[in-house]
Amino acid sequence: MSNRGNETVTEAQIAVHWQEEKYLYPSDEFVAQANMSDADIYERFGLDNFPDCFHEYADMLSWYKRWHTTLDTSDAPCWKWFVGGKINASYNCVDRHLEAYRNKAAIIYVPEPESESHEVVTYQELYVRVNEMALMLRDFAGLDTGDRVTIHMPMTPDLPVVMLACARLGVIHSVVFGGFSGKACGERIADSGSRVLITMDGYYRSGKMLDHKVKADEAVQIAADYGQHVDKVLVVRRYAGQYQSETPMIKGRDYFVDEQLAAFCGKRVDPVELPAEAPLFLMYTSGTTGRPKGCQHSIGGYLSYVTGTSKYIQDIHPEDVYWCMADIGWITGHSYIVYGPLALAATSVMYEGVPTFPDSGRPWRIAERLGVNIFHTAPTTVRMLRKSGPDEPKKYNFEFKHMTTVGEPIEPEVWRWYYDVIGKGTASIVDTWWQTETGGFLCSTMPALHPMKPGSAGPAVPGIHPTIFDEDGNTVEEGSGVAGNICIQNPWPGAFQTIWGDRDRYVQTYYAKYCRDSSSTNWQDWPYFPGDAATQAPDGYYRILGRVDDVINVAGHRLGTKELESACMTISELAEAAVVPVTDDLKGKVPDVYVSVRPESSPSKNLETAVTSAIETEIGKIARPKNVWIVPDMPKTRSGKIMRRVLASISNGSDVGDITTLANPEVVEHIRQMVQG
Repeated sequence: MSNRGNETVTEAQIAVHWQEEKYLYPSDEFVAQANMSDADIYERFGLDNFPDCFHEYADMLSWYKRWHTTLDTSDAPCWKWFVGGKINASYNCVDRHLEAYRNKAAIIYVPEPESESHEVVTYQELYVRVNEMALMLRDFAGLDTGDRVTIHMPMTPDLPVVMLACARLGVIHSVVFGGFSGKACGERIADSGSRVLITMDGYYRSGKMLDHKVKADEAVQIAADYGQHVDKVLVVRRYAGQYQSETPMIKGRDYFVDEQLAAFCGKRVDPVELPAEAPLFLMYTSGTTGRPKGCQHSIGGYLSYVTGTSKYIQDIHPEDVYWCMADIGWITGHSYIVYGPLALAATSVMYEGVPTFPDSGRPWRIAERLGVNIFHTAPTTVRMLRKSGPDEPKKYNFEFKHMTTVGEPIEPEVWRWYYDVIGKGTASIVDTWWQTETGGFLCSTMPALHPMKPGSAGPAVPGIHPTIFDEDGNTVEEGSGVAGNICIQNPWPGAFQTIWGDRDRYVQTYYAKYCRDSSSTNWQDWPYFPGDAATQAPDGYYRILGRVDDVINVAGHRLGTKELESACMTISELAEAAVVPVTDDLKGKVPDVYVSVRPESSPSKNLETAVTSAIETEIGKIARPKNVWIVPDMPKTRSGKIMRRVLASISNGSDVGDITTLANPEVVEHIRQMVQG
């Protein structure tokens, strides 16, 4: 806490200078076809009807046995939903659709090479493949209900097939993003206690066939170093009968999946009737320190929540062609490529490669050819496409009725390009806020009920009841525009149940900060703290200001990095901006700004000055950056996220750490020399 004159500023308060944007409204045509256009939904999902309001989502699923307890709080804050219910996620995503949608496309797979044909997997074909895979996992790999299996695969139809096969048996899957190193995979194998690793020989990325199997050997060795033995490595081949890796297969450990599946051709296995509160999967999210956190998600609660939010917020109908341009290795891919859309009998598009290969028109050619009408991507990707191909969408004949943005706050300038150019001024946009741990959306406009507001996530989704606390747990007045720590007052079915093997870490990280009574089993005593800062406008819309950890304290003024980045993006020549804290002897911390320019623009001293001026104009002189660095590109993960940690390390002259998993590690040394000389 710091004092400035008579003013006291707590750690939870952040200076907010953002101006509220104007509304844009959904079209009458969109509202007329929307799955949810009844404003009474917020009354139905009010706290007066909690927790039974979530029956509305659960009733979208098929149950073997109905639950007797909607919410069990006896082991607070490890909530259990729909206790007594019996269900199977694989059945809900596949089997139950066969009568009406047997020959409808479930998944359309687009390989990165444009010379290769698209692969259409119908619900009937998905049923056959999931059954055969499940039997292979059970009878050959020896996996049983409750076992864990680690899946380290790129974007290929085999990935959802394996996930759904695991779900059929009650095997808990842990999918590791394909771009992660063998070391990262091995650590997750060890933490989850997996005896089986499912991987792939190779896949395309930016036009090159990458050797993926090489990571498996490292992963198995790392797991062994932690004391976890891997019995079998099952290798999916990118091309049947051809091996794309130069890494030898280890006899007695490594097996080609296609060869083993031959023994189970045409065979079927009934889905296991599983308790609703049993785990469906683990999804690892990196901790700021220590080992990764294995977020454990349940079957009944999670599947109910992603199905309900896919239907109402993504507005997915069975006849829609829906493309979430994320990776299944992240929670977005689990919730909104696989489980949510398939539970609704949607057609879900999967793309193998990068969106700018061979050029920036690729996404729009795919959308045009497949008739995609719902599009879902991250602000990072929007910025990348705006930078590399700002006019490309105009060249293609596609029309989205609905678009989602996910993963981080989106700057208003970027939002407007998304709406005007990609959405062609007609698509309804939902700007969603959530995280790995929450399973599904927490804040978003309902597309047929609310106007859109650039840069704002909107109100809480039905059944979610946020509050903003200051550091001492005092409630910040609703609609005051004063920032603080956003928390969720109530449990919800999509929330994770615990951190695998570390309940204490789960409680300490997400619940201890604002817990009113650690011995209580009353959910009202356990507000959930996601670690994000936010402010609420008078209209009830929330604006997420970024991670609490990312706030820069400049001489007692706490500045949200996202607000600084948005100020930069008001300059039309810029493609991307990243703001990091750098140590200052006088002020403690000050912002260092990294920007990249759009192709038609050039770096210049005038541009550096314009960035500083924009920040001073939008926010004030207190936010004046120490430096403005115009870089050729930002260091990015393989999923396209800017690695601000690396930039902060460069600015502060410290070790950048492991950069081997970056998509462009070579740019790090270039930036380091630019900054440090």
